[in-house]
Amino acid sequence: MNWLHDHPDVRTIRVAAADLNGVARGKRLPARFADKVFTEGTRFPYSVMNLDIWGEDVEDSPLVFESGDADGLLMPTERGFLPMPWLSAPTALLPIWMFHMDGKPYAGDPRQALARVVERYKALGLTPVVATELEFFLIDDSGKTLRVPPSPRSGKRRTGGEVLSLRALDAFDIFFSQLYDACEAMDIPADTAISEAGPGQFEINLSHQPDPLKAADDSWLFKMLVKGLARAHGFAASFMAKPYDEWPGNGMHMHFSVLDAEGNNIFNDGTPQGSDQMRHAVAGCLAAMEGSGLIFAPHENSYDRLVPDAHAPTGIAWAYENRTAALRIPASGPQARRIEHRVAGGDVNPYLMIAAILGAALIGIEDKMEAPEPIKGNAYALDLPQMPTDWEAAINAFQNCEIMPRIFDRDLITNFAMTKRQELHYMAELSDQEQTELYLDTV
Repeated sequence: MNWLHDHPDVRTIRVAAADLNGVARGKRLPARFADKVFTEGTRFPYSVMNLDIWGEDVEDSPLVFESGDADGLLMPTERGFLPMPWLSAPTALLPIWMFHMDGKPYAGDPRQALARVVERYKALGLTPVVATELEFFLIDDSGKTLRVPPSPRSGKRRTGGEVLSLRALDAFDIFFSQLYDACEAMDIPADTAISEAGPGQFEINLSHQPDPLKAADDSWLFKMLVKGLARAHGFAASFMAKPYDEWPGNGMHMHFSVLDAEGNNIFNDGTPQGSDQMRHAVAGCLAAMEGSGLIFAPHENSYDRLVPDAHAPTGIAWAYENRTAALRIPASGPQARRIEHRVAGGDVNPYLMIAAILGAALIGIEDKMEAPEPIKGNAYALDLPQMPTDWEAAINAFQNCEIMPRIFDRDLITNFAMTKRQELHYMAELSDQEQTELYLDTV
């Protein structure tokens, strides 16, 4: 409440939680009623955390009519109030998450799902250190065909991708300057920005931090901020996995290591190869990768990105300093020894993605799973186990994977699969253009 006291110009607030698709679901209320949210919380039906991508109830979901569409209790997270710099009027956002009425965490809330994984690490005296890299396109969607917005500096449109181009970044300098100012105001640790391989495509890294929940919060809030600020500038920003057929898609890579109780990186044994614990974590991630494919590629459009020779991994393998592998061990000093997980698209729910990766790694560590030999060379040219190649196969693999119930609550697994089967059914009725219009701003 001190934040609101220090910002008397804020007259309205939004309270919002992430549903299973990562879509913000919430309410608007006058700032003078904010104290009630802290003392009493607010209420949503449990089913709201499980809506499909259109915001519709999932048919035959046990959370809807079977249970009377009962309410859950939502309370503020530890994040507190944040400004919403993309809106014209001074406004605050208050992130919330769901509990049962008796105060027990609701396991179907994706943030609670991640918290459960983090608690398992804490019980072993371990702390994951997480960083994300988020790719997105700036897009002019005012016509029938998607294209790059004209540069506010030159008025010209660039028709191709320019990797690591300062000129491409400087073309949207005002947007990026405002974005970094907004990240600072929202306590989002935005680090390096680069231009990517697609036209109007960029990547911004969020810094490593020993708090997976905050890392997930930051990624979720960053996506909301980028999309909102772009609209304020008159164009779209999209984390859609593959908005253009002819260009690489958007990924969300995650780097992670694990600290012991003394703050030592357990992946570091002083050698370039990394420790046994690192290889156990690698093995766990590989073992869960097919089953967690639906987390990393949750939408119809996601599978247009996961094709060979398109800068997105398709084979299930790991390697040292090799970007064609699903898991890459970057070259680094020993203290920075880490795993980069390269499978997820930009369209993921960050809470579920981070939970799936950290959960799988922990299972590998707990079970002392043995990793296969790292690959060398072009992973696309090797005979490797493959990620699911279509949406339905990914849904089936997710439901049938024996590892998933060790990471996620069984009800979350059931509800997420039901959501995706409903989306799969109705997505068949949409044209490619209608699918693009749906996903462009939503994911």
